[in-house]
Amino acid sequence: MTASSNSLATVDPCATVDTVDARFLQTLLGFNARMAALKAIAAFLACMAPYKLRIVDFSILSIVHHNPGVTSRQLCDALNLLPPNLVGKISALEKRGLLLRHPHPQDGRALGLHLTEAGCALMQEVEPLVSEQEARIASALTASERQTLMRLLLKVYAAN
Repeated sequence: MTASSNSLATVDPCATVDTVDARFLQTLLGFNARMAALKAIAAFLACMAPYKLRIVDFSILSIVHHNPGVTSRQLCDALNLLPPNLVGKISALEKRGLLLRHPHPQDGRALGLHLTEAGCALMQEVEPLVSEQEARIASALTASERQTLMRLLLKVYAAN
């Protein structure tokens, strides 16, 4: 008898589930991180929909906003993006008038990324909105718990 036929023999076709038991999944970092991420992503997308910003767009603009002149290579490293995926994103943000590429002053092969006036204005408007939305998502946590959570998550993904 195989494992699958053995488990079929013990199945009660009339069984019902009133409360789903997810205790094992709730012991897994990946599961808990994903569930929290789904909640955060849904709220972010709703908050940024009027601005037509997806998470990656916002992340690129935020890095450039706080690091004028950052190169594509640095951006890829900071956001864990592959260079071919970044090229189209940068072009799209450039077409929207939010981002400019300028020759890098020290590396003639590289281009520094800079926000336009419109890009700066957009980030000054949306970064506080994102911070407020994040605070709402984390409202079940104390400030200390939120700091601990952020520190531990950074520790997990920075370790590898």
